[in-house]
Amino acid sequence: MQSLSSAKENRLFVYEVVGLSQNDKTDNLDYSIRKSGSVFLTVPYSGMNQEMRRITRLGARIVSIKPLNAAAAE
Repeated sequence: MQSLSSAKENRLFVYEVVGLSQNDKTDNLDYSIRKSGSVFLTVPYSGMNQEMRRITRLGARIVSIKPLNAAAAE
């Protein structure tokens, strides 16, 4: 049986992000980015704050955050 804290750490969330565009900072990523449309990123619970800051630095906006199992059900 997992403890409550380790169960939180294993949870995944899906961020829907708009406004990402290819620039000097995003050139280092292993995938290209289009400005049009949404980008969906899967983020572990433990990395949520770091990912939010990174998205903001890249000039994008988070439209929604959903648990991975809820996003799959839609």
